[in-house]
Amino acid sequence: MRLSNNLMYQNSINKILQNQNGVANAQERVNTRQKYLSTSEAPADISQAMLYTNKIQSNEQYTKNINQLNGRLKTEESVLQGINESIQAAKDIALKAGNGAYSKDDLKSLASELTEIQKTLVNLMNTRSEDGKFIFSGYQDSTQPYQFDAASGKYNYQGDQGQHKITIAEGVSIKSSDNGYDTFEKINARLDVASNAGDATSTLTGSVYVDKQGVFDQFHKANYNAADASQNTFNVKVVLGDPQQYEIQRAGNPLNPPVTGAVQAGEPIEFAGMKIQLSGAAPGQLDFSLEPPHKENVLNTLQGLITGLNNGTLAGDDFQQVLNDGVTQLQNASEQVVFTQASLGGRMNVLERVTDSNSALDIQNQSNRSSLLEVDMAAAISELTQQETALQASQATFGRLAKLSLFDYI
Repeated sequence: MRLSNNLMYQNSINKILQNQNGVANAQERVNTRQKYLSTSEAPADISQAMLYTNKIQSNEQYTKNINQLNGRLKTEESVLQGINESIQAAKDIALKAGNGAYSKDDLKSLASELTEIQKTLVNLMNTRSEDGKFIFSGYQDSTQPYQFDAASGKYNYQGDQGQHKITIAEGVSIKSSDNGYDTFEKINARLDVASNAGDATSTLTGSVYVDKQGVFDQFHKANYNAADASQNTFNVKVVLGDPQQYEIQRAGNPLNPPVTGAVQAGEPIEFAGMKIQLSGAAPGQLDFSLEPPHKENVLNTLQGLITGLNNGTLAGDDFQQVLNDGVTQLQNASEQVVFTQASLGGRMNVLERVTDSNSALDIQNQSNRSSLLEVDMAAAISELTQQETALQASQATFGRLAKLSLFDYI
């Protein structure tokens, strides 16, 4: 078989072009550090690498969410700390107001201090996040949570019970805020009787005051009947005698065991943490009812204290009731805030652990994708050298072939 000069030239050129292409591909692998230049070279590896890329991109979004959440939680933590400190300061003032040596002007001065604390609390409870949303409004985060109603003289919560969540990892979402309802509206008001003067059904006059709060709280919790209101009425029944005798009944029925005793002139009857003072002619009875349990936010508790300290006419047991309401409810408010702070701290701990976990996963995903797509530089440089050598050999061979002539052999 004879080979024409044209065929030899064409074969040589094709080989040179092939080697040039090999050099170009090897050089591109070195420059881009990519193992494959097209999907067709390794469809399975590239497909798997794309899955890792998706995970890496998701992790990047989780990182942004974590940074946003971390900022919000730290803001709320700072706000709650300020709220608790203000509540404690108000409680100290309420306790100080119980000093019998204070004049009316002194009490008004304390009321002024409480007014400033109340203003501080209003600002803190209406705090906005870095994006301008109200922290404690729930889903209604464009609505100011606490607003003063001049008609009722109370601060009312305008938000809802919703809680925003932010996803920080696959299947992991954390609350980014606490609504005002759970934080400030679930504060138990002081347990008390419905009226210190007794019920309208009474045939005797007198007064009923709680003076041992812990004892009364236990009695109230054990005896208050939400289903049958009549069972919440107690009667101090007095009969003639020397001395007069009393019996405490419930809804007209004797207690078990019976509670009876002699009425001592000018001395109160002590019962279940209450101080019952009777007046009027016997026989007859003084009725009183247990007040239903209810909630009161700290702003309205302070409003009651401020009003009481500014009143100037309250004295004795009536004034002490105002202070007792304030001290008990401020303590309950502080405990609720501390409970929220504890929950917040738990979320921040989870956030820290998830951040570490996401970082570890990101490193692993980056490594896995690298092993699939990134070229081994030593191998790539070796391949480039090999392709260049092959190209040089092809070019040298073609040069020698081009110089061949039949006349060289004649």
